[in-house]
Amino acid sequence: MSDIAFQLLFLLFLAAIFAGFVDSIAGGGGLITIPVLLIAGIPPLESIATNKLQSQFGSASATIAYARKGHVKLKEQLPMAAMAALGGAIGALLASIVPAEFLTTAIPFLLVAIAIFFAIKPNLGDLESHRRVTPFVFGLTAVPIVGLYDGVFGPGAGSFYMLGFVLLAGFGLLKATAHTKLINLGSNFGSFLVFAASGSVLWKIGLMMGVGQFIGAQIGSRLAMRNGAKIIKPLLVISCIALATKLIANPAHPVRIWLGF
Repeated sequence: MSDIAFQLLFLLFLAAIFAGFVDSIAGGGGLITIPVLLIAGIPPLESIATNKLQSQFGSASATIAYARKGHVKLKEQLPMAAMAALGGAIGALLASIVPAEFLTTAIPFLLVAIAIFFAIKPNLGDLESHRRVTPFVFGLTAVPIVGLYDGVFGPGAGSFYMLGFVLLAGFGLLKATAHTKLINLGSNFGSFLVFAASGSVLWKIGLMMGVGQFIGAQIGSRLAMRNGAKIIKPLLVISCIALATKLIANPAHPVRIWLGF
């Protein structure tokens, strides 16, 4: 293996550790890994597909850490994860049909709105609040809808899951984070199966990055459990703003084209 190839793999490994750390707390790990995969010279489709493989390791690692401390009950949440997987698989199948222009235009504004919500909403902490829908209804509606989005496009899916758990299920931030990781694992797995069947996954790179994701997620989830909303809330806001900025910074983004720059 050449020195350049080794350096690229090491860069991908380090990026995966950092992505797993950030994603286990606030989501948005794809904001880190997909650009690095593209910088490494991997085509967009293979980058997205490989990202789905490696990100599962981070989600699984964080889920295990949260479950061990009792923040999520795996057996009770498996049906919800299955619905997310179904949504993710359908989304991946529809990825070539759904107009990308619509998603790339709308998603940054939704992410900014989520950031503002979490930044200014008073009394938003680790204590649970009023539940607006039952877990059954939440699992049949919000979960597969966000899972479908995760399969079609992906960026910000964790933030959308978090918003759903806080607004609809009445979860505190730490509990919402813990449950988001399991559901995100489901939608990633569903979309990954479709990409794997199409032969788009770069297995060696994905598995190597997966090890990094696992390590980073262990560190991040433990930090989140130690500090709760004090670290989850600001990192979630920063993650949403950074992801929205990254999407709009794309020269091909419709907003930049409309404004003429």
